[in-house]
Amino acid sequence: MSGVDNNPGGPSSRRVLLASLVGTAVEFYDFYIYATAASLVFGPLFFPSHSPSMQLLASYASLAVAFFARPVGAIAFGHFGDRIGRKSTLVASLMLMGGSTLLIAFLPTYQMAGWLAPALLCLLRFGQGFGLGGEWGGAALLAVENAPPGWKARFGMFPQLGAPVGFIAANGLFLILGLLLSPEQFEAWGWRLPFLASAVLVGLGLWVRLKLTETPAFAAALAHEPPPAVPLAELVRKHWKETLGGTFAVVCCFALFYLTTAFALGYGSKTLGYDRQLFLGVQLFAILFMAAGIVASGYWSDATTPRRVLMAGCAMTVAAGALLPVMMGAGSLALICAFLSLALFAMGFVYGPLGSWLPELFPARVRYTGASMAFNVGGIIGGGLTPMAATALAAHGGLVPVGVYLAAAAAISFVALILLKPRA
Repeated sequence: MSGVDNNPGGPSSRRVLLASLVGTAVEFYDFYIYATAASLVFGPLFFPSHSPSMQLLASYASLAVAFFARPVGAIAFGHFGDRIGRKSTLVASLMLMGGSTLLIAFLPTYQMAGWLAPALLCLLRFGQGFGLGGEWGGAALLAVENAPPGWKARFGMFPQLGAPVGFIAANGLFLILGLLLSPEQFEAWGWRLPFLASAVLVGLGLWVRLKLTETPAFAAALAHEPPPAVPLAELVRKHWKETLGGTFAVVCCFALFYLTTAFALGYGSKTLGYDRQLFLGVQLFAILFMAAGIVASGYWSDATTPRRVLMAGCAMTVAAGALLPVMMGAGSLALICAFLSLALFAMGFVYGPLGSWLPELFPARVRYTGASMAFNVGGIIGGGLTPMAATALAAHGGLVPVGVYLAAAAAISFVALILLKPRA
């Protein structure tokens, strides 16, 4: 028994939605504080170079390490999530991600330990990615497999809402530290505080998740037949088309998000010369539009289909790619804020429906592995190298190639959605 009632507002349903939201918010907080620190301080602290651009590129390269760890985590956590259950796997992923994040706070810098410092940084970054590889798929399944009829997309949007919540917590804390500390204090030790604070948030996430029971879909699948011995093998053998299509369908959301957050912060503060705290404030305002887009997409998806909403979001992202060089390069912070708000609102429509759409591509017995693999491999293609690629494109060709890059990512996902029909 799941312990979840059919009333969307009932106490059991609220517990499930809180667990999917809080846990994902904690995971994404951990992920975002690294992305923010990579944009602001990790370059000079861990990657010595005479060129600030090369320092930033090296820092973004360490950011990409986690994207390559995520599919490995998806395989490992998906294996156990499809064999022993969603709850225990979600607890393990949260602990790994949180532990890796906490240890970053205690790392020596390059000046203290030489090349051991960036090596340890990349190792812990791998741990972050490995944990997150099992997080999203499990949180989405937790919500969707407990959803009453007609509510799957609205339940599935709750783990997606963890993204803006985590972003606001992460960048809000960096903003406060920037206001309270001098630049010298922030670079010397202040950047470590958000990584230390993650311990409190992980404890909260564990407290919520340990109170859950198993999802009804997983219990029913176990009652029907034994779990697959190797879920990944069954996925590749029987569901490779869905996995491939789902992978390319998520490319757009990752490219759009990391262009409007990590790349935009580095470009705005270093190339355009805006005050870092001011630009963080602009991003915090704009991320509210992403949350609004996620909520709107959840209601629209239940009224129509998640696939249709995702396709509409891809079309909106092509428009954002066309606007990027015009509005980001206009020399006006107000126009940059407007662009980030519009782009992140579109992000809600290419991200929000994924919580219900991706799991439905796969049967319950391989759903954890399938949704996690598609989401995380798509993350490599769409987001792993995007901040670094966009920085290099902007340095050599300005913002127009960056806009084309974003539009191309949206076109890839649009085509994948056209070709991939929902599972009957």
